[in-house]
Amino acid sequence: MQIKQFVFNHFQENCFVLWDEATKECAIVDPGAEAGYEDARLTQFVEEKGLKPVLVLLTHAHVDHIAGLQQVCKHYSLPVTLHEDGVKLLKQAEVYGSVMGFEVENMGGLPTHFINDGDVLPLGGIECRHVPGHCPGSMAYVLHEEKMVITGDALFRGSIGRTDLPGGDYDLLMAKLHTRILPLPDEYEVLPGHGDLSTIGEEKMYNGFLR
Repeated sequence: MQIKQFVFNHFQENCFVLWDEATKECAIVDPGAEAGYEDARLTQFVEEKGLKPVLVLLTHAHVDHIAGLQQVCKHYSLPVTLHEDGVKLLKQAEVYGSVMGFEVENMGGLPTHFINDGDVLPLGGIECRHVPGHCPGSMAYVLHEEKMVITGDALFRGSIGRTDLPGGDYDLLMAKLHTRILPLPDEYEVLPGHGDLSTIGEEKMYNGFLR
């Protein structure tokens, strides 16, 4: 599996494209493209690499992670894949967007495919881990062969996701981090929803929220 990182919108959100070099099948994770030129960067990359999108995958449905979701789903005729608990946030995207400076439509009508904790996706054997606490339905995606974990806004380099937004739960987030993320081997690379990459080992040693 190969990976390409994009940084989109005024919240500097990390979007990832994962693809199988042999089959060219790919997943687009958290399409947060806000402006037309950002969406064009994403689709141009997919086309230049000759990739075939088969998954549009969300770590969670906060508006900065889904600003470009409608365009991607429609362009590639794919449903959005997420945990069922995230649907409410999809339906509230227009309201949250107006507060946070995003112009997005209600996304409650998008075709959906639900995943649960422990599911393994056919593309690259991606393991799904449910890590709510930052918001309902938050997921992390583990690529064991590549020794990577995409954590969304559950875990950042040196920090954790905020829990003061509706649906946030600090105790739940901490419990899930300690049971579903930190047991991964220290060398696993952490690919967060914002900011720089890290490793599990670095976070266990230096992250003040986790020590």
